[in-house]
Amino acid sequence: MGEQQQVQFPQEVIDEYAALGVDLPALFSAGHLGTRMGVQIVAASADRVVGTMPVEGNTQPYGLLHGGASAVLAETLGSVGSMLHGGASKIAVGVDLNCTHHRGVRSGLVTGVATPVHRGRSTATYEVVISDEQDRRVCTARLTCLLRDVNPGDGAGAGKAG
Repeated sequence: MGEQQQVQFPQEVIDEYAALGVDLPALFSAGHLGTRMGVQIVAASADRVVGTMPVEGNTQPYGLLHGGASAVLAETLGSVGSMLHGGASKIAVGVDLNCTHHRGVRSGLVTGVATPVHRGRSTATYEVVISDEQDRRVCTARLTCLLRDVNPGDGAGAGKAG
């Protein structure tokens, strides 16, 4: 479903992670599931994360965009925002996802925009609005992530989505 696009980050975020030897585009990608579904993260900051996903290949038996596909897009975008809010010393782990599906989509590309509702020390909550190519709202989601400290056994370290 195409190559992962280069994610756009604020320079101060790039500098923070580069100092730790972290490859931001790899770290803040959509992951294996998102890649399989064609999720592309277009822009990312703690204030706003934007991503797209094709409808084709992500439909249910009636030919409509699968609600679970919308959930994957929403959790990906909200997790990236939470990771950026938490910074390099935190790991964002999704603990609650709620999706309301407003209309069906049969083709094209959907775009999700995640914006913060709450950004605290231990949790971050993002609202994700998913729209079709005519800018009609398809889904509204809310994701809350736990922000926990990075531990030595966390592998690559900072900012893993969950």
